[in-house]
Amino acid sequence: MSNTLEDLKAGRLKGAKRLQIACGLKSFPEEIITLSDTLEVLDLSGNDLTELPNSIAKLKKLKIIFFANNNFTTFPKILASCPTLSMIGFKSNKIKSVPENAFPPLLRWLILTDNQIRVLPKSIGEVNLLQKCALAGNLIEVLPESMKNCKNLALLRISANKLRVIPNWLFSLPKLSWVAFAGNPGSDSLKLNSDLKSFDWKDFHIQQVLGEGASGLISKAKWISESKDVAIKVFKGDVTSDGLPDDEMAISILAGDHENLVSFFGKIQHHPEGKNGLIMELIPPSFINLGNPPNFNTCTRDTFENNVLFTEEEFLKIVKSIASVSAQLHSKGINHGDLYAHNILVNKSADSLLGDYGAASYYDPNAALAHNIERIEVSAFGCLIEDLLGLVSKEKLNKNVLDRWDQLIISCFNPDVKSRMGFNEIIALLNQF
Repeated sequence: MSNTLEDLKAGRLKGAKRLQIACGLKSFPEEIITLSDTLEVLDLSGNDLTELPNSIAKLKKLKIIFFANNNFTTFPKILASCPTLSMIGFKSNKIKSVPENAFPPLLRWLILTDNQIRVLPKSIGEVNLLQKCALAGNLIEVLPESMKNCKNLALLRISANKLRVIPNWLFSLPKLSWVAFAGNPGSDSLKLNSDLKSFDWKDFHIQQVLGEGASGLISKAKWISESKDVAIKVFKGDVTSDGLPDDEMAISILAGDHENLVSFFGKIQHHPEGKNGLIMELIPPSFINLGNPPNFNTCTRDTFENNVLFTEEEFLKIVKSIASVSAQLHSKGINHGDLYAHNILVNKSADSLLGDYGAASYYDPNAALAHNIERIEVSAFGCLIEDLLGLVSKEKLNKNVLDRWDQLIISCFNPDVKSRMGFNEIIALLNQF
């Protein structure tokens, strides 16, 4: 819920823990500092701000700040003085410079998507608690080697930059599980498959919007000439927090057929706005999201409804299905990059569908680095198993079986990345459960 500048200046927001104001602000309202004893979340996105006052360090309880869609050109170094600040968001500004030693000591979540950053400070390697780092859509040419000291980094988005090399050390970080690196000069490129059939936009009647993601809009449509209902995803064409929609579209096509993937029928041509689009199988309404995205507290781990519970058989079926589809993706050189329960649809029969290639990256499956790239995703798979195992009634699980699951999870989290099992080995093991 947004607040008004008038209420802030009149003192009517005293005691507030959250504050959101978007009214074309050109300067930081000093009245915000009067909330220093209580304010935890500050959202000044959608304004015209270019700098922050030193007094912001007085907000001693401030945990989360958002300054998306402002006009900052330099990351404010004063934020390093905010003692409890753990999440910072400056998406879609004009930031070119990030000074050394500008990050607060408790920083866990950093969003600098869609800016003009060329160089990251070496001091980012000293941010010991950093778990989630979104840097897609910048001009970064080299990742500072000091980042290999970010041992708690679990999610990294570096797509759509100018990276000349994707460094080997990146795929040796012990907790890295979700990584997107497409759209860089140093990453393997993937041309859009021209063999996929194209169909005219006019042959589809859009009926209703089904959902909207960072990269595009999905709608239910009637395919007139085929007399059947389908889903159409029309891509926005803008850089997202995960990467470029063109990369997502190409990888969606490359993924191929699998019973646990949504099928694609073709591409859209002659869209009235010249946009790209894919024609997809319409997923029955009996399928629902397996989980919900992470929240501020969990940071990189999914959340689940309180009443969700699976039998041992349902749990095993879901896990086997996702292992199978992951093995296929990596055999084609596709790193999903967002292997999460919230990107998996499931029905009452425990049939599952993995979707959302927004963070997916292509790599040469025959390259030396391919071994480690797959095993980074194995860590994400371990998180999925651990999360779902927590939704299985423990009273019905044999202790020996539970121990085997725990051993598999430990194996997926092996800090020595190259020593983890690959997905084909995991499938062979799961077939013995």
